[in-house]
Amino acid sequence: MEEPPKKYFRLFPGNEVRLMNAYFVTCTDFKKDENGVVTEIHCTYDPETKGGDSADGRKVKGTIHWVAAKEAVTAEVRLYENIIDEEKGVYNEDGSLNLNPHSITVIKDAKLEPELGEASCYDKFQFVRNGFFCVDSKDSKPGAPVFNRIVSLKSSFVLPKN
Repeated sequence: MEEPPKKYFRLFPGNEVRLMNAYFVTCTDFKKDENGVVTEIHCTYDPETKGGDSADGRKVKGTIHWVAAKEAVTAEVRLYENIIDEEKGVYNEDGSLNLNPHSITVIKDAKLEPELGEASCYDKFQFVRNGFFCVDSKDSKPGAPVFNRIVSLKSSFVLPKN
């Protein structure tokens, strides 16, 4: 994020984070395309931080997981939420069920670790910071996997609304 809000501990210019299973990295620069979409991120890394700790005692507040798009498998990912909008109550005033309009979100072009392309029906995985997923037995096909979120993980960070 180019200009992050307060309490955003992920990668942004000048911030140092831990690259999962690797080093501390600091964003030094980035490039955008003609539409303003970030297409490159330039970082430095500290070779003394392999394994997650720094010799000088520096601490980082964020750990990120990176998947290179060129090597990634493209998959459909379905994010299921409660079918009932519990914040508003189970029933509407007319007695009908108060259905959650966001009970499913479908991501058609998710980029995942290449090994997930070999997953079989009913295999289960934890996707970092997102939840637990199962390979869909009906809609997954070789070369076109579909993953259903079966349990979500709670996150305390919410992007501010524009």
